[in-house]
Amino acid sequence: MGPVQDERRSAPRTGDALIATAPALTVSLADYADPADGAALVALLDAYARDPMGGGEPLTPETRDTLVDALASFPGAFSLIARADDVPVGLANCFTGFSTFAAAPLVNIHDMAVLPGHRGKGVGKALMDAVEAEALKRGACKITLEVLSGNEAAKALYEKCGYGDYALDPATGTALFWQKKLI
Repeated sequence: MGPVQDERRSAPRTGDALIATAPALTVSLADYADPADGAALVALLDAYARDPMGGGEPLTPETRDTLVDALASFPGAFSLIARADDVPVGLANCFTGFSTFAAAPLVNIHDMAVLPGHRGKGVGKALMDAVEAEALKRGACKITLEVLSGNEAAKALYEKCGYGDYALDPATGTALFWQKKLI
């Protein structure tokens, strides 16, 4: 019979195997009235804006100062914050829209961001799952998003979550996301 280990011990002894634990990951709706959530939202979006996939430039001081109040006043806006051990590490900013073909609400993911040190650890998937759950609560018929053609990591995540090109009829091609800046 080998050595018997007392399972009531709290401290490991030399030779005990140590099991690394992953940080506790949570995703929750941001409360725009909560200063901590507001600060987390701005910091996460600024980190995303500074990333090459977010344009490579920080948010302007005006945007940083007005973003949370603007989101709070915008009908159908909601944000989800992912936290690892209570530290904000990911963000999804979403807007409820409307599908005329389905005569039902839809949700558009406008910003999806995960801090670089937390990528590849399930944060993006947790955010996507939380967006889907919130979209279902809101009666949405679908979720839409935009992704840069060169953002292979994001595209892989979105495909894994069931997203793909939008087409009414393959013969007419897939939808393209275009813009015209007004300001």
